[in-house]
Amino acid sequence: MTEETDLRPSTEADIQSIETLYRSAFPEEDLVPLVRQLLRARDGVLSLVAVSGDDIVGHVIYTRCTVEPGGHTLALLGPLCSARSVRKQGIGSRLVRAGLEHLAAWQTVQVLVLGDPEYYGRFGFMPRCPIAPPYEIPEDWAAAWQFLNLDGSKVPGTGRLVVPPPWQERTLWID
Repeated sequence: MTEETDLRPSTEADIQSIETLYRSAFPEEDLVPLVRQLLRARDGVLSLVAVSGDDIVGHVIYTRCTVEPGGHTLALLGPLCSARSVRKQGIGSRLVRAGLEHLAAWQTVQVLVLGDPEYYGRFGFMPRCPIAPPYEIPEDWAAAWQFLNLDGSKVPGTGRLVVPPPWQERTLWID
């Protein structure tokens, strides 16, 4: 990781570069429509970029969600991506950690992610979150549905995750 890689909130001017980054990083997945919708929504979305020189080399989104019953606020982490040219240089980790620090402003105590347990486990995420996602995920993905309590407790919440419209696309959860 180079010292000149800075992290900052994304701006509307970054959207095209962020979309290009996702197309390059995940050519087999089309995350661009989700990313575009989340970035345009802005309300309830924390979007951070890693910038090296004039290039965006990493990006993460956290989306504010609720859990029913109860309606408590939590955050959904993802998508997360870094340019192939800077993989394994800690940029994704820096983005995740920076996002977790920013979440205090939302007064959220829990973050959920559907992702690689080995990767997200390094941040303290616990597998097999008991909060039900919007769609039933395949059993072989169960360990990938993870939670992190920002207060340090290991007690998971329960209920059903309520997501904003961009996250309601079924294929994001089971494809």
